Amino acid sequence: MQMQSADVGDLTPDQLRDLYRMLANVRQLDRDAVAWQRQGLIPGYAPMLGQEAAQVGAGFGVDKTRDFIFPTYREMGVAYTVGVNMVEYMSTHKAIWHGGLYDPGATHFAPFQAVVGGSVLHAVGWAHGQTLNGQTLNGTAVATGGAASVSTTGLGVGLAFLGDGASSQGDVHEAMNFAAILKAPVVFFVQNNGWAISVPTEQQVAGGSVAARAAGYGMPAVQVDGNDVLAVLDATRRAVAHARAGLGPVVVEAMTYRRGPHSTSDDPGRYRTLEDEKTDGGEDPLNRFRAVLLADNVADSAFFAVADADAQARADEIRDGVVALESRPGSEMFDFVFQESTPTLGAQARQWREESEHV
Repeated sequence: MQMQSADVGDLTPDQLRDLYRMLANVRQLDRDAVAWQRQGLIPGYAPMLGQEAAQVGAGFGVDKTRDFIFPTYREMGVAYTVGVNMVEYMSTHKAIWHGGLYDPGATHFAPFQAVVGGSVLHAVGWAHGQTLNGQTLNGTAVATGGAASVSTTGLGVGLAFLGDGASSQGDVHEAMNFAAILKAPVVFFVQNNGWAISVPTEQQVAGGSVAARAAGYGMPAVQVDGNDVLAVLDATRRAVAHARAGLGPVVVEAMTYRRGPHSTSDDPGRYRTLEDEKTDGGEDPLNRFRAVLLADNVADSAFFAVADADAQARADEIRDGVVALESRPGSEMFDFVFQESTPTLGAQARQWREESEHV
């Protein structure tokens, strides 16, 4: 395990500027979402202030056409980076749909959930399925029949997000153990934001590092500066490449800091002070990347002014879309809740639809 430093030399100036735009858009939308909750527009939200570089860098490092992302409830920045419709994403925060109105199959972004550590098991199952389904080798299909007989060329990689708090869940141990045994193409991306709700990492993660645990499962790990978007991108790309080559799972631990509350129902003042946040939070991810772009003459003050203004405009557009969201039709209960219908359910569905047409 080592602390990974930034080493992404193949990004063009346009890509670097796009990275900043994403960081700015995510920062503004996150701040506005907290305000929406205070205004009563949405009932709850899990802020990610301070974790923008970790999320944008990770999202930028996957192949959206074949990899699949398994988020927690705090990965709005990842969703934005990979192109998920933010109004459809926010539908869950407005409590009108579970997991988001977006199409997970099309976006390769799984429905997010509130079960701590739950999506990590889903990621391992999906990733192992990539191996079992078989891939192609030099254009020839390889028959399935077990991981040992299947080509690993071009494997899709599962990117599983979890926090330092979730790493203490039994589900995470099971997921890492199975992934290592099966050599599943999955990357466990740990955002260590310093807090498991109100408990500091050092009081709930034995040894103080999640990445250090990877050795016990026989898998490689890297600890990266989670406030450095270029370092996160580099670490994610390397981890994904390792898994895609059929070499098994990887743990990436992005060391960052949750600058806001755990959720909009949390009061961080009960377990830390504002001075603690300033001291422990480290360098602001956006200010840090802004300084890099300025030093390398990739962007100037005019660019940042436009980017920040555009971020506010985009957040306002998303707010209008969230306001316009209406309750979902009751018929969806019959369409999505039950895998197989029964005569009774069919009769109830027909009755509901007939009555709704006359309302």
